[in-house]
Amino acid sequence: MNDDVGARIRMINNSLRCFTYGLLGLLPVIGVPCALAALWLSGRIRVEEKRHWNAARPYRIWGVVCAAFGTIFWFLVVVLIIFNGIANCGGGSGGGGGG
Repeated sequence: MNDDVGARIRMINNSLRCFTYGLLGLLPVIGVPCALAALWLSGRIRVEEKRHWNAARPYRIWGVVCAAFGTIFWFLVVVLIIFNGIANCGGGSGGGGGG
């Protein structure tokens, strides 16, 4: 019985940690590692949710939503920056002035 309570407490704390990492996943530079940590932590929590009821389940869900949105958004930003750099590198006028 005591182990059951400890498992629930760890699950609730990990759900809140997942929510925090998910929110940090929306930040530009440090966001991607935090978002990936939130997604990984959510997977571990879901395994525990099959055995115990999780009172902080909405926090875990919102953490995953924020982490997924942050990961997809910042991935697209990086892809657009790389694409823009490639397009501008090869799109020159052939050198020389128009004079």
